[in-house]
Amino acid sequence: MKVTCQRDSLLMACQAVSAAVPAHTTIPALKNIKATAHDDALLLVAYDPTQGVGIRYELRGITVARAGSCILPKDQLIQILRESSDADISLDAGKEAVVAKASGRYEMLSLDVDEFPDIPSFDDGGRYHEVTAGTLRTLIKRTAFAADKKDTTAKFALTGVLWEAEGQTTRLVATDTKRLAVCEGVATVHGPTDTVKAVHLVPLKAVGLLERNLVDDNELVRVGLRTNDALFQTERAMIYTSLVQGKFPPYRDIIAKTRKEAVQKISLPVVEFLSRVRQSAIMTDEESMRVDMTFEPGQVTMKARGAKTGSSEVSLALPEYDGPPTEIAFDPQYLIEFLRALEDEPTVVLEMSTGSRAALFKCGDQYSYLVMPLTG
Repeated sequence: MKVTCQRDSLLMACQAVSAAVPAHTTIPALKNIKATAHDDALLLVAYDPTQGVGIRYELRGITVARAGSCILPKDQLIQILRESSDADISLDAGKEAVVAKASGRYEMLSLDVDEFPDIPSFDDGGRYHEVTAGTLRTLIKRTAFAADKKDTTAKFALTGVLWEAEGQTTRLVATDTKRLAVCEGVATVHGPTDTVKAVHLVPLKAVGLLERNLVDDNELVRVGLRTNDALFQTERAMIYTSLVQGKFPPYRDIIAKTRKEAVQKISLPVVEFLSRVRQSAIMTDEESMRVDMTFEPGQVTMKARGAKTGSSEVSLALPEYDGPPTEIAFDPQYLIEFLRALEDEPTVVLEMSTGSRAALFKCGDQYSYLVMPLTG
C-alpha cells in the first residue's frame, strides 16, 4: 500500500478511529489501526473485541499509488502527524515496515494484517431510522452522563443507553438507579416501526464514539437497530456495536408515578440555578456530597457543609414561586451534569412532592430528568 494524504485530514481521521482501540488486548494488531487504500480513499478501521465496538472511517481525496492493506502503528503515527508541519504525508507499507515521509522519514514496524478481524458494513435489513447529527448530539449529551459507569455484573444493563425508535420519534434513556434521563427527538423511520418493543442497549463506548463523529448538525445519520447489534452510518464513518444484554428498568412507569405524586411545579432559570448549585457545592467534600435546598415563597436557599472544608449558604430569587416551604437535598454533581446539558434552554421545571421522594426536572415534552434526593 502506498498513499499520499493531507496531514491534518489523516490526523483527524486517526484520532476519530483511535477511540475504538481497546485499552487491553493480547492481539498486537488490534492495538493499532487497519488501513485499506482503494480508488481515491483510505479506509481506517479500529475494533475493540472486549466490548464489541468498532468503527470504519473513510478518508477521501487521497492519492493512491498502490492499493492494499496494512496495519498502521497508532501511537507513533499520531505523534508523527502532530509534530510534522508539512501539508502532506506519504505512507508506504510493505511486509517488513511502514514508512512515513513528511518533514522526516519514519520507519515503523509492520504487523500481520490478517490478524485484524473485519467488522460489518452498514446493513439495515430494511429497518432503520434517520436522525440529524444535531438532534443526535443533543440526545446523547442529555442522557449518556446518567448511565452507570461502574460496570458491575448485577447492574450490567445500566451501563448501556437504551435506544428506541417509535413512530417518528427516537428516544434515548439512561440510568444508574439514582437518576434517570430520557430525551426524545424527531426521526424518519423506515420499515417496521415497532423497534420500541425490543430492548436495544447501546454500550457507552459506542455512544461516545458516535458523538465524536457527529460533525455537521444537518447531516443525516442512519441508525440500524438489530437483534444483537446496532449500526450507525454518518457521512464518513460507520460505527458497529454489539448490544448490552440485560433488563432495563420500566422507566415510563417510574416517571409517570413521580409526576402523579408531584404537588409542586417550580420554574427555575437554568443559568442562575446552575451557578448557585456550583457556588454552594464549593464547601462539599468526599464525605458530604450534599446540598440542602429550602424552597419558600420568592426564593430558594442552598446550604452545604463539609467536615474538613466549612459551610456555604447561597440563595436564588424565585419571584413566581408562592408555594409552601419545602426542603430537599441533592448530590450537587447530579444537578450540575444535568444543567450543563441544557445548553441554551432558559428555564427548567422542577416537579416534586416531598423531600424524600424522587424529583423530576422537565424541559418541554422532550426531556425529563429524574433524580433521587438525599435523605437523613
